[in-house]
Amino acid sequence: MTTEAETPRLTMSGIVKRFPGTVASDGAELSVRAGEVHCLLGENGAGKSTLMKILAGSYQPDAGEIRLDGEPVVLNSPQAGLAAGIAVIYQELDLIPDLSVAQNLLLGHAPAVGPVVRKKKRLELARAAVARVGGDFPVTATVRDLPIAAQQLTAIARALTADARVIVMDEPSATLGENDLLKVFEVIRSLAAEGRSIIYISHRMDEVMEIGDRATVLRDGRTVGVYDIADTDPGELVSAMIGESRELVRTTQRPRPEGEPLLEIRSVRIPGVIDIAGIDVRPGEVAGLAGLGGAGRTTLLRALFGDTRAARTVRLGGAPLRASSPAAAVRAGLALVPESRKEQGLMLGLSVARNAAVTALGRPPWLLPGRTGRVRTAPVLKDLGVRFASPDQPVGKLSGGNQQKVVLAKWITRGGVRVLLLDEPTRGLDVGAKADLYRQVRELADSGVAVLLASSELNELTANADTIWVLHEGRNVARFDPRNTSENTIAHTVITGVTP
Repeated sequence: MTTEAETPRLTMSGIVKRFPGTVASDGAELSVRAGEVHCLLGENGAGKSTLMKILAGSYQPDAGEIRLDGEPVVLNSPQAGLAAGIAVIYQELDLIPDLSVAQNLLLGHAPAVGPVVRKKKRLELARAAVARVGGDFPVTATVRDLPIAAQQLTAIARALTADARVIVMDEPSATLGENDLLKVFEVIRSLAAEGRSIIYISHRMDEVMEIGDRATVLRDGRTVGVYDIADTDPGELVSAMIGESRELVRTTQRPRPEGEPLLEIRSVRIPGVIDIAGIDVRPGEVAGLAGLGGAGRTTLLRALFGDTRAARTVRLGGAPLRASSPAAAVRAGLALVPESRKEQGLMLGLSVARNAAVTALGRPPWLLPGRTGRVRTAPVLKDLGVRFASPDQPVGKLSGGNQQKVVLAKWITRGGVRVLLLDEPTRGLDVGAKADLYRQVRELADSGVAVLLASSELNELTANADTIWVLHEGRNVARFDPRNTSENTIAHTVITGVTP
């Protein structure tokens, strides 16, 4: 790491960016040294994404200056950002799904002789980049066919194919299992050791404390503090982010749900993928699904929702559940908040109000009357704390966390939900947004909804779930009561598949 007297690798000074109805960046400051991992923290809407898009050249600031190695630069396009040595790995991956891994990794700078791409050389370079991030998938695979975790590793590997001085990683661990995350941390440390600067955006304090050297905290578009992580308590960072002391999650004190199960998963089986049996969820119960990446949590939820073919014996309210399609599942009273909100949960070009109203009003979203959608969804969006300039704003313009809230809002607005399936619902959400979301989930459970919650954040499951099922290699191997079981015991079972 450089000394204090040396010129920073990157400085962003007095950065201002206005959008209609809001100031996204209000004089923000950021200084990053060569060879350091610098964490950028803040709630959704604090200005992190805007600041990084300005750094990438996607947005142009209304005021302020950017310097690289002491020299002022003008980054007026993404191409200018890349040429300056800035690589950004966005939380919502911007890979081209119908191209291969190798094509994605070297898109725009593939080895070529004149106009002819040297395909063997491209494969060679791609394999080296994937191996560096610990990937074990073929570079000839089509990106669409890869698991989300492998797609995340592909995006990280792509940044390594460019000779970047500054690498921005926006929630790189959001879709990664523990082993994949350890590999990514090794890559980050090796890049920093080479003198590259890493800007690491995360809402997971354990990651920040482990990987970061310093942290800059943004709030309401302004820089409110810069911290040496080794000398800082995580609680101090959280307080700086939200401006007050506030718990991430609170263990519910409501009585434990009893009575007959509402959802009975007697058997859900896909040969060689999952074989799950004996999971029951009562009205008002929040049942957690814990497991490593690939354990089968997402597959189970999608099978229940009719989005994945499986041999199923499932009962809902004492009667067989015959949800052979998502539409049938919705009619039966099931609702799914999917892991990939952009591909499965939202119509990004349509407004916030139309997305939130689409399931409630039962018409194609482009035919929904604007005023009806706004009126119907306004109280739900407010209660969830969704931040937007206008209900007519395209939902694709919102931050990732606010987009996730809109996915939940469309089911709350509709009503009639009997079973809520949540797949990594807090992925990419800040501490305040997580607290808001879990408060809303508990209110839905209190109203009699059965909740099946899949999350890789074990501390969130132990704080919010009434019971936790552990899935391991496609099977449910254990059930725990988080009120009287230590988190370490559950974590051991998640990793090994065996109860200690």
